[in-house]
Amino acid sequence: MRLFNRTKFLIMFSAVTASVAQPPATPPPVKPAVIRPTTPQPVKEPPKEAAAPAVVSPDTVVLTVGNDKLTRAQFEELLSALPDNMRAAAAAPGPGRRQVGEQIAELKSIAQEARKRKVDQTPGVQQLIAIQTDNVLASALAKRIADEIKPDEPALKAYYDAHKNQYELVKASHILIRFQGSRVPLKPNQKDLTDDEALAKATEIRKQILAGGDFATIAKAESDDVGSGAQGGSLGSFPHGQMVAPFDQAAFSLPVGQLSEPVKSPFGYHLIKVEEHNTKTFEEVRPEIEKQIKPQLTKEAMDRIKKQLPVTIDDSYFGK
Repeated sequence: MRLFNRTKFLIMFSAVTASVAQPPATPPPVKPAVIRPTTPQPVKEPPKEAAAPAVVSPDTVVLTVGNDKLTRAQFEELLSALPDNMRAAAAAPGPGRRQVGEQIAELKSIAQEARKRKVDQTPGVQQLIAIQTDNVLASALAKRIADEIKPDEPALKAYYDAHKNQYELVKASHILIRFQGSRVPLKPNQKDLTDDEALAKATEIRKQILAGGDFATIAKAESDDVGSGAQGGSLGSFPHGQMVAPFDQAAFSLPVGQLSEPVKSPFGYHLIKVEEHNTKTFEEVRPEIEKQIKPQLTKEAMDRIKKQLPVTIDDSYFGK
């Protein structure tokens, strides 16, 4: 059975936190006042520091709606089950927490009236309550399993070995020659080269470097990537996927110290020189791997739970 995404309770909370998260409107600029001589004014005392918020014990009732009471511990337990942005809105005393409390009060008051009218006893509503309860339980179980799962050493190392290329790093420099339509803007008074002209210029620069020209000096003078050009073309170290695909493929396949042929990308033609190839160690990326594989392990655990009980679906009614 497909579970509901959220209970009505959480939907109403979303509306509250969305309004809390809105930044205050920017006030209009204030024109500088004309300074005129004034009579001396009495010195104002600095404002007193706000008193620290009172400590509220866990069993203190913090919200009452009719005969329904909610303690601090119950309120905070409820918040712990909500998404991060909702918890953040009510993390400390203030407008955010108060709005969440008011929203709970509104929800409870309406629900109490519904019970008085025995709305909760109608078959359709009872079914809906049951489904929502199942949804909350399933979500809570998935969270508990995710919190308790600890990937074992063999699983972590197997993932590292299978995805080792993701942890490769290249330290490289480049010289960029832009062409018409490049994402890189023209320099002042610079000619907008055609594709063929840019390729010819990159090829000529490559010949100069192979003949003994200094890569960094030429990069400073000729590269259209002004940021790296000022650093002699240096891009520092970067992992797979940080650069555009043609550049990425060339840089990670190029031997250390070798100058590439012109590599075309949406920015122009690149001449790439790789200085180092490195791979992060297993210990360096272990926390990252744990975070990456936990969702899959949680899904596998939930799938095993779903298979524990037989399920029969009437094809004549639901279809195939």
